[in-house]
Amino acid sequence: MSVIGYYIHHQGSGHLHRAWSIQQRTQAPITGLSTLPRPAGWRGDWVELVDDAVPPTPADARSSAEVTAAGRLHFVPEQHPGLRARMAAVSAWIEAEHPTALVVDVSIEVAMLARLHGVPIITVAQPGERADAGHRLGYGISDRIIAPWPAAAPDLWQVAPDHAPVEYVGAISRYAPQVPIGAPIGAQVVALNGTGGGSVAAATRAAQAATPDWNWVVLDRASGTWVDDPWPLLCSATVIVSHAGQNAVAEIAAARRPAVIIPQTRPFDEQRRLAAGLDAMPGLPVTVLPEWPSAAEWPSLLIRTAARDGARWAQWNDGFGANRAAALLDRYAGTSTTPAGDAILDDAVSSGV
Repeated sequence: MSVIGYYIHHQGSGHLHRAWSIQQRTQAPITGLSTLPRPAGWRGDWVELVDDAVPPTPADARSSAEVTAAGRLHFVPEQHPGLRARMAAVSAWIEAEHPTALVVDVSIEVAMLARLHGVPIITVAQPGERADAGHRLGYGISDRIIAPWPAAAPDLWQVAPDHAPVEYVGAISRYAPQVPIGAPIGAQVVALNGTGGGSVAAATRAAQAATPDWNWVVLDRASGTWVDDPWPLLCSATVIVSHAGQNAVAEIAAARRPAVIIPQTRPFDEQRRLAAGLDAMPGLPVTVLPEWPSAAEWPSLLIRTAARDGARWAQWNDGFGANRAAALLDRYAGTSTTPAGDAILDDAVSSGV
C-alpha cells in the first residue's frame, strides 16, 4: 500500500490538529514528519525531526539575506546543524519509503526538497499576502493545493498565476462533524487567546472587569490557563472571543457559537486577511474588529454578538472539510474504494463549500 508523508509545522497547535483530523479519515497510511512529538491517537508512522529554530549563532549575527537566500526562500540559515539534520532525515525517509506524495503544512523548503526527489507535493494553503518569491515557488511546484476554507470566502490569499489546482475543502476542525454538546451556560464568554505567540492577557482582564454580568473563561497558555480539549468550553459559550487563527476559527465554527474575532499580528498578514474574509461573508455569526476595543465597548459588544445565529457557521465549516482532504490523499495513494470518497471531493469543488 502506498504511503503518503505529511510535514507538519511546529508553530502553535493548528497545523498539528488539522493533520490529525485528516489522517483519522484516510484509508492510506500517513507518516507524520515534524519537530513536534507524535500526538496521541496518530494512526501512522511518525518521524520526529531535529529542531532548526534554535540559532547556532546569535540571531543578530545572521542577516535576512543569508537566512532567506536573498529573499527566495523563508528559512535556510547557512551552516545550521539543525537545518542540515532535518533535511537529511526527510531525504532518508523518502528514499526508504518511496512516498506517493508529500503534504506540506507548511514549509517551502521541505516542499522544494521533496520535489527535487521526484515526490508530488500537496501544499496546504495559508491566508495572507503570499505573492513573495518563496510562496510563488512553493505553490508553483505543487501538484495540488488544499485550501481549508470555503471557496465563497473572498480574497483570503494571493496566488501566483501558475499556481496548482486548488481544492477548497472548507474549514477543518478536529471536532467536526460532532454535534455541539449542551447549551450555553448563562452569560458566558470563552476567550481563546492562543498558543501561537503573543498574549492579550492584560486586555482580556480589562474586558472582564468591564462586564461583571458575564462569566469569562480565559484560555491563554502564556498566562498558564489552558486545556488540551476545549470542546466542552466552546459549546458552553454564549460568545467566544478569539484571534483569527485558522484552527481557532474552524473550531468556533464547529461549535456553532457567535464570536468576536480580533486578528493578531502574524507573518504575511495571515490573520488580518482571514478576519477580513470572515467579515465579508454575509450572515456569518461573527463580529470582526481590527484591534481590541476599549473596556467600555465590551458590554454592548457582547450583547450584540450574542444575538447572532450560531448555526450560520455552517457556511464556513459544514463538518466535512477533513473528509474531503482525506479523499484527495486516498486518490493519490490509490486507496479510495468508493466513488463516495471521490464524490465528497468533487462536491467540495463544484458547490464551493
